[in-house]
Amino acid sequence: MKHLSIFGSTGSIGTNTLNIVEMFPERFAIKALAAKTNATMLAEQIERFSPEIAVVFDEKVALELKNKLPYNTSTEILCGEDGYRAAAEHPAVDMVVTAMVGAAGLMPTLAAIEAGKNIALANKETLVMAGGIVMERAAQRNVQILPIDSEHSAIFQCIAGNRNEDLDKILLTGSGGPFLNRPGDTFDKIKPEDALKHPTWQMGKKITIDSATLMNKGLEVIEAKWLFDVSLDRIEVVIHPQSVIHSMVSYQDGFVMAQLGIPDMKAAIAYALSYPERLALKQPIPDFKQIGAFTFAQPDLEKFPCLALAFEACKKGGTFPAVLNAANEMAVDAFLNYRIAFVTIPDIIRNTMDNHTVVMNPALSDILEADGWARARAGNEIRRLKIS
Repeated sequence: MKHLSIFGSTGSIGTNTLNIVEMFPERFAIKALAAKTNATMLAEQIERFSPEIAVVFDEKVALELKNKLPYNTSTEILCGEDGYRAAAEHPAVDMVVTAMVGAAGLMPTLAAIEAGKNIALANKETLVMAGGIVMERAAQRNVQILPIDSEHSAIFQCIAGNRNEDLDKILLTGSGGPFLNRPGDTFDKIKPEDALKHPTWQMGKKITIDSATLMNKGLEVIEAKWLFDVSLDRIEVVIHPQSVIHSMVSYQDGFVMAQLGIPDMKAAIAYALSYPERLALKQPIPDFKQIGAFTFAQPDLEKFPCLALAFEACKKGGTFPAVLNAANEMAVDAFLNYRIAFVTIPDIIRNTMDNHTVVMNPALSDILEADGWARARAGNEIRRLKIS
């Protein structure tokens, strides 16, 4: 029996994780659930899984949550930073699923690592911001970090059983998002409701917008660099609209290994939870006869400058990736709230990065300071460029 703590339990990854737990009650038990503000869904999850603790963002949401629960509920309701830390460090927990959105996942992930908990990682921003620190601390604590992102799960599976020194290149695939074939000169007309219509994946709002700008693929490049300890020049992005090949790895003898599956996150989640075993999910395999053919293309960095910005931030290193991530989070939120245009997202990131004084080999405090600075700077850019 593996005992889990799930951060971001009310999001797409979190709810899929809980569905898997329900499918295999003899394998998994929930000890802690953590969300931000969705008290209604979290209350339902508490009634279904009876965790020992549940955590929300602040006291107001905690009171709302308590009012939605039966008076005799045994789950302890906590809030804020101390509550998230308690969920990360819970003594009975074997694995922490980190599925919070954005920079908010960094500190709980580090707390879980310090407590010696294995990590099922869906929060790519943790490694984007502080990959060197996170991987070093995980190694020191003998903690496994198992990827949940479908692309990184695919890479993880493709390198299993092979020697690291034989690895040539990581081929990170991406669907290209909803605007792959849309003319770039019409991007100024894109509305949030257009960008939220992803052609193959069902995801949360933030990651769906990141997929539309290809920033998600850029963040995954940085994540892959740290997860698999490879240099940036050995990571290549390949557009694959069918989303069946989740990623590939090439070796020095010219062989390429690929991991294929339907575009559904449950398999990647289940593999991280059960590694090195595989759970009998009974998911269908791709219908190859109906698909007919796979296509591939090089990403268009002029149409999708966010991907180029991510490569640039990764190459420069230091605090630049944290600044990239913070500016992107601010810009995506502004776009979703109709405050800026879609085409303005990369402009805000570009201007924020251009005004940043980088700190190389940063400590955690430097990264957090850069994150805060970038949010303030991007906020100023948003106010300057907002839609009138």
